[in-house]
Amino acid sequence: METVTWSRPERERPGTPLLVMLHGYGTDESRMVRLFRSLPAEFSCAALRGPEVIGDGYGWFLLDYFLNHDFADVISSSTSVLTWIDSIRMQHSSVSLLGYSQGMAMASTLLRLRPEPFCAVVGLSGFVLDNELLAMSESSTSRPPFFWGRDKADVVINDAATDHTAEWLQRNTRLTARTYPGMGHSVSQAELTDVSAFLRHYVLRQGRKS
Repeated sequence: METVTWSRPERERPGTPLLVMLHGYGTDESRMVRLFRSLPAEFSCAALRGPEVIGDGYGWFLLDYFLNHDFADVISSSTSVLTWIDSIRMQHSSVSLLGYSQGMAMASTLLRLRPEPFCAVVGLSGFVLDNELLAMSESSTSRPPFFWGRDKADVVINDAATDHTAEWLQRNTRLTARTYPGMGHSVSQAELTDVSAFLRHYVLRQGRKS
């Protein structure tokens, strides 16, 4: 990846759990950097910048108003992120994903394409891609832990996308679903408190047991 912002210096990262953070459409990695201080300090957080220029910001692949997308762009972007993760994951005790909005679509796509490296996944105010070719590419036989946080009144993610996301997550993951009234298409402090508890349980505590 060309642009990655870390929560801690390189000398402090070896042996720590890695949390790869993926921003939303038309923003950049700074949106994720602002969350660092609200997440468990044990993690090395890496906020990545998407490759697609979207107005004054960036994204992972082009989307239209109805969240339609091009499969080739999705695979290209996903392959780039997976290659970067492969280049560093042996330095860390585990790898987890956190995606906001379109970043949740990316995080769940990475999980669908290559589930083995990922300890846990967090999706915030986002969705899972509804794509037949991607569904055919899924290789998971396990049900990884997945946290899905949202506001039911979020007008950015349409009902069809939300329904598909709920169905896919229920079928394919050990789902922890939480809603936060009044949050809108955003991230709240109450949500981050729950995310931190989720990560401590499924990553830090499970890591100590193993």
